[in-house]
Amino acid sequence: MKAKFSILIKLLVLEYLSVLCVAQLDDFNFFYFVQQWPGAYCDTRHSCCYPKTGKPAADFGIHGLWPNYKDGTWPSNCNPDSKFDETQIDDLLSELHKNWASLSCPSSDGTSFWTHEWEKHGTCAESELGQKEYFEAALKLKAKSNLLEALHNAGIKADDKLYELEDISEAIKKEVGFTPGIECNIDSSRNHQLYQVYLCVDTSGSEFIDCPILPRGKCSSKIQFPKF
Repeated sequence: MKAKFSILIKLLVLEYLSVLCVAQLDDFNFFYFVQQWPGAYCDTRHSCCYPKTGKPAADFGIHGLWPNYKDGTWPSNCNPDSKFDETQIDDLLSELHKNWASLSCPSSDGTSFWTHEWEKHGTCAESELGQKEYFEAALKLKAKSNLLEALHNAGIKADDKLYELEDISEAIKKEVGFTPGIECNIDSSRNHQLYQVYLCVDTSGSEFIDCPILPRGKCSSKIQFPKF
């Protein structure tokens, strides 16, 4: 009798947790749309490897579209049954290779990167975006933001020179209408470098918004924009 009662309790707990997980899928407050400068990714103590399609263009690449909560926490790996399915994004592959390439080693075709991003982050936004819609949304956001052009228009170029962090932030804000989050890395010479740019997006994945909370980028007041 005790064994049966114990099994019943365990089943009730599992049911409660599954309901809780489903509820969390609808619970995120905004997305971080994160773009990465390849010159900073490669110019660190860690090595980088160009994708099998060749060296990417000297442009910001997509890192991810990440559901977040207003308190600074985030959901992850929300639906283990929702596996990445490349057949759903066949018609997006050329754009993904161009705009969402992996620089990690060993060299790859990007599939493992996209799999990771979908299963860790995309599954937590399934209440709003299916798998194809998730990747489409990120590609549209990249085109909409055009970070490299925004910086060039402000005289900020990837030339290894130091620029005021405030000027970089203002140049991006002028382009997209909202203050970005800036993340820096540190190269072997101890230079703070422009590494990643965070823009906040509404839960539909289509419109930029004011960030409820900005990530702490640990940047100095002047940062390097490294060549690539």
